[in-house]
Amino acid sequence: MKTVNNWINIIQYSLLPASCILCGNRGMQDMGLCQPCYNGLLTVKSHCFCCAKQFESDSSNLQLCGDCQKNPPAFDRTYAPFAHQGAIRYLINQCKFNGAYKNSRLLGLLLGKHLTNNAELPELIIPVPLHPKRYQQRGFNQTLEIAKIIAQQHSIPIDNACCLHIKNTPHQISLTGKQRHKNIKNAFQMVARPNAEHIAILHDVMTTGATANELAKTIKATGVNRVDVWVCARA
Repeated sequence: MKTVNNWINIIQYSLLPASCILCGNRGMQDMGLCQPCYNGLLTVKSHCFCCAKQFESDSSNLQLCGDCQKNPPAFDRTYAPFAHQGAIRYLINQCKFNGAYKNSRLLGLLLGKHLTNNAELPELIIPVPLHPKRYQQRGFNQTLEIAKIIAQQHSIPIDNACCLHIKNTPHQISLTGKQRHKNIKNAFQMVARPNAEHIAILHDVMTTGATANELAKTIKATGVNRVDVWVCARA
């Protein structure tokens, strides 16, 4: 029944004009978000070049945080336009846990706008895959839907088949950083080498970076040279 409701949401959204998802006013540039609500989103300021963790001081001249200096992750750089607070957190949570499929389009447009001005674009996008049981529960993979918007904006292909989520991991929300790394360990399996040397992993939110690190490590084991991480928000 939940899957049927998700498809109803998809069909309804495709027929309705874009209004602000947060307040109901007319969205700007057909984005689904009005200018005042967009202005209220909390952006990531001065941050680590590698994992996008925000520094305590906006004036920090550091390029890498202490964690990335001590234990460099498998990925090379993270792009995260927003802090995982307020409206962005609401949009992501509604999308993931309450079937708000339409939010994935808005999240894709917001992330794509940030990438246009900041990112060195890769040859390929790999959305973080869902385990089949999680996909069955949710009815769609929000990272894939976000990736579709960005792929269209920047003319970058998506490979949604080269990597599988083979371990049915519990939700990581209530886990500590150490538990998250243990939970996600060996969760992914490559079934084919991606046809690219520079890849972007696309995820909705980064908290500790455990998922992105495990997936990047799995991808790089095939010989891929560079893996960036694109996320809508950084916790």
